[in-house]
This record gives sequence, C-alpha cells and structure tokens, in this order.
Amino acid sequence: MEVKTIVKIKNVTKKIGKKTIIKNLTFDVRSGEVFGFLGPNGAGKTTTIKMLLGLMSITEGEMYIDGLNVEKDFEGAIAKVGGIIENPDLYKYLTGYQNLVHFWRMYPDIKKERIDEVVKIMGLENRIHDKIKTYSLGMRQRLGVAQALINSPKLLVLDEPTNGLDPAGIHELRNHLRSLAREENIAIIVSSHLLSEMELMCDRVGIIQNGKLVKIQDMEEMLENKGNTVMSLTVTPIEKAKTYLNSLSTKYKPKIKDKEIEIIEDIENIPQLVEKLVAHEIKIYDVHKVHQSLEEKFLEMTGGNQIA
Repeated sequence: MEVKTIVKIKNVTKKIGKKTIIKNLTFDVRSGEVFGFLGPNGAGKTTTIKMLLGLMSITEGEMYIDGLNVEKDFEGAIAKVGGIIENPDLYKYLTGYQNLVHFWRMYPDIKKERIDEVVKIMGLENRIHDKIKTYSLGMRQRLGVAQALINSPKLLVLDEPTNGLDPAGIHELRNHLRSLAREENIAIIVSSHLLSEMELMCDRVGIIQNGKLVKIQDMEEMLENKGNTVMSLTVTPIEKAKTYLNSLSTKYKPKIKDKEIEIIEDIENIPQLVEKLVAHEIKIYDVHKVHQSLEEKFLEMTGGNQIA
C-alpha cells in the first residue's frame, strides 16, 4: 500500500495569554502506522490534539490532515478524522448495531453496507445485535472504534483508549488497532499513560516535554538500544571499578545496581573497556546488555518526569 503523510504539523506554537504552551512543534504521521504521543503532565499533548481537531485555535504555524489545512478548510479536514476521547459515548439501551445505525445517519453520503464492514473489521459479528448494557468495557471500546470508522477516516485519534480495560481487553484492542492501521492503511495517533502498552502497540513514538518535541523515533530502533547502550558489568571490587570508570570518562555514568555496575557505552567499545578494567586489577565475571523498556527510555529522555 502507498504510504502517505496524513498529519503534518509545521512550526506550531500555542500561546494562552503570556504563557507559551506549545513551542514550534513539527512532526508528521504516516498512513499505515500507529503513532504514540507521549509526554509528562502538562507537556502539551492534549493541547496539540485539540488544535489538530479544531477544538482550539493555533497561534502560529500550520496543521494539515490529508493535505487539508485544519484552520482554512476545517470541515474538509475534520471529515477525514475519527476519534475516541477515553470512553465512547454509546446508548446502552440500544444494540451495538442500532448505535452504529444512529451514527451512520450523520453521514448522508455513506452507504449502509459500511456498517457491516466496520463490524467485521472490529470482530463484533457475534455480539453486534446484543444490547450495549451487556457488553464488557473492552467490547464497548471496540464498538467505539467501529463507530469512529464509519466515515472511512484517514486519521484515527485515540486518547487513553485502554483506560479501565483488563489485560485481556487491552490485548484485544491493541491487536485490532495494529491490524487496522495496516489493513485499512490509516494513520492512528494514540495518547496514553500506559507505556508498557505503547511499547507493544506503536510503530513510532513522539515525546513532548514543556511544549517542545524531545524526540521522534521508531519503536524498534529505540528499544534495540542502538549507539550508546546500557551495559551491566559484574565486577570486584565494585567500588574500585566505579571510581575507575568515573576517572576514565564522564560518559559512562556508572551506577551500582543489584551488585552490578551499569554504564552507558557503545557496545563496540566494550572489549577495550574490559581490557582496561582487567589491567587495573578489576575482575570481570559477566558483561551483558540491559534491555531498556519504553518507560526507562522515556524517563531518561525527560529527566525522570512522569507520563500524563
């Protein structure tokens, strides 16, 4: 499938009074990918999403959805978007199908067959004619996504889509979203505080802090620990090793953790470092690469600030 830029955010700044909330934000989101939007409390995630959806004005810069300027052609741009903010609004006394029909009626140009298509996409065939009050929270979330897909959007925006779900529900929704991005070739933006889920769900992540973009990176590259890597060394005497590593370079940042020393170093340089430690009469028993989770990477990049 053709990969297109669906969301383009270009030099966007948002000011409220004298305070600058978003500072010169620029990034793209492509079709066929799940893009995770992360940041500490007050970083500007919600403000960015509100501007993208036309719920808040842009002070400076431009936002585009599938090539349409959000401010200059709001109706055209927003017609290409589907979304859920936390929990979907559903009529519990109606069936799942009746809820979808009610939503479908808002789109006069869409054929009714689209309802059956989104039901199949989200795997709801067996329960679609049951009343919503009998659905689990996970089922309601899936129906909410189906509802958001009625208008065949180019962009799906989900804010905290796994809130309140049990592990099985999270797993189920995650798999549906990943396959949805690829099979329907749409762009999905997910904002969440569950970093372990973002790690499994997203193709790329964008990290924002204090209104500025810290980094955008492919999830696979981020978790592969390319370049500078966290290495763990089992050595004796451990305090002597820490002191010596500090004297060699400020880059290592040695930390004693569970009777081991963790340092930051390119894996290609480890053999030479081991030689230096041995020559300094430090015994080496084990050296291995530490797998950093998305949460650890996030805290490292944001200086320990917690996710929103």
